Amino acid sequence: MNRMIRLLGEPAILDADARSQPVRGHQAWALLARVVLARVPLDRRRLAEELFPETADPLGALRWCLASLRKALDTSQCLRGDPIERDFPAGITIDVCRLDEDDFDVEQAGPLLGGIDPRCSPEFSTWLLVERERIAGVIDARIRRDAIAAIAVGDHGRAVRLAELGARRDPYNESAHVLLVKSLACAGRYEAALRHVEATEAVFVEELGEKPSPALRSAARRTVSSPPAGISAATFVQSLMQSGLAALSAGATDAGIDCLRRAAYDAEKAGDAYLLASATFELGTALVHSVRGYDDEGSVLLRQSTELSRQSGYEGLAASAFRELGYVEAMAGRRPSAASYLATASEFTRDPDKLAGIHAVIGFNLVDWGQTDEGLAHYALSLDHARSAKNRHREAWSLGLGAWGMLGAGRLDEADRWLAECMKLVEAQRWLAFRPWPVAVLGETRLRQGRNPATLRPLLEEAFALSCQLGDPCWEAAIARVLALTYAATSDLTLAAEWLAEARRRCTRDKDAYAALQVEILASQVQIFAAQEDGALAQVTARDWVSLAAKTHMDHHVARAAAFIAAG
Repeated sequence: MNRMIRLLGEPAILDADARSQPVRGHQAWALLARVVLARVPLDRRRLAEELFPETADPLGALRWCLASLRKALDTSQCLRGDPIERDFPAGITIDVCRLDEDDFDVEQAGPLLGGIDPRCSPEFSTWLLVERERIAGVIDARIRRDAIAAIAVGDHGRAVRLAELGARRDPYNESAHVLLVKSLACAGRYEAALRHVEATEAVFVEELGEKPSPALRSAARRTVSSPPAGISAATFVQSLMQSGLAALSAGATDAGIDCLRRAAYDAEKAGDAYLLASATFELGTALVHSVRGYDDEGSVLLRQSTELSRQSGYEGLAASAFRELGYVEAMAGRRPSAASYLATASEFTRDPDKLAGIHAVIGFNLVDWGQTDEGLAHYALSLDHARSAKNRHREAWSLGLGAWGMLGAGRLDEADRWLAECMKLVEAQRWLAFRPWPVAVLGETRLRQGRNPATLRPLLEEAFALSCQLGDPCWEAAIARVLALTYAATSDLTLAAEWLAEARRRCTRDKDAYAALQVEILASQVQIFAAQEDGALAQVTARDWVSLAAKTHMDHHVARAAAFIAAG
């Protein structure tokens, strides 16, 4: 038996000759999607209540739909029992279950159940909303990952095609347009890239009231430079990289990025694979960490670096580039993509320093994914490797972010210990740029431990001022959220709501927002609006909460948000 179940786009059951088999009614497709995507088998009564709330005999309607599905699938073996077991024969493939397979044609994937909006219960409607967002997020991440990979191997036609699809799917997502412009530029279609920049800027101004960030126009650029006479190309490129990194360390971001762009350009002209891999890595990393809004171009460069490094045998450099790619994806909540990049990174190195960085980002991704115990185990591995390598910055980072995981797990005393160690390292290393984060997490742990909220605010306000001076929207938002929680704890709900609005605004100021923090802010807003008895605003915000949580694979938040919506 060779049959395919298509649930992405207009649903269909296709036989071996790609002929569609008749299935009557939207409810049958809704039932099939619900059973296929359920994490555990569902009992018949629950399904009947969800799918046939207005039917006189819901269990009879359920039996009829199951029978029609088995007929279309030409098998009597599946969709039986109570709870209903899938038990699909080996010859049946399901498109939504193949999203992570290499030969899956992501270009043909539509939304879950296409435009079908079955008349079902509110519980099913919420489930369908969540699953559509989650699957759309997986498809968008797959399109992005495949487009970046196509650029890296020089398959520019496929890269442009995929990037165009990504931009069509999410027309107000600046990252998708940056990737399309970069794809066009890499394909040598500079005029087309500039035309798309101008068209996108016009649409954003008209529809959103503001232009995209400079990252969009930058993606279309062509850099022209040449080394001075009498100096070898390799020496010149190395000096440019050193100058660029020094400028970045001194806070001269624009000058540093310009030096690294020139280094990458001249490394390509020199034809030295290691130089080019190194230069694209340093530039890509700098765009990710030093310039707000440039994660997309940085990802393209990092992916190019992985290909150059692997082809030339520079495995340590490949590991570092894959780690940075994993970090970008984890920040954005594209967790399966992040996990894939990080697993590849770990295959390329046994160096303790590099492993410290890789395990730290794996922990970061897993904790926000809701896999807290596993994530904390990776943070512990990261700390072991960082201490072995005597890398204090990596140690502080793992302690600070790991404490966020401890907080989520309710392990407050352990979080306190990790934060105390983190703060000592931050002070010893004079790493002011990281200090606001452990201060924010420490404020929340102490608040949960019953400390006086008023005594926590001076340190938080000082950290907020520092984060504003640094211009770091993530740190600003993290501190603002905890300040809001201190006011909520003293029933100053108006001030709490104002601080949360500020946190949300700052967190989304740049398109490279920390997705998990954004979800936490939305969750806190819903709590405050509910406490203020503003049910309408709480429900609207809860829908934003469940949508973003589903898209970023934060199932623990999805369950809370969905329950709130259902109770509303």
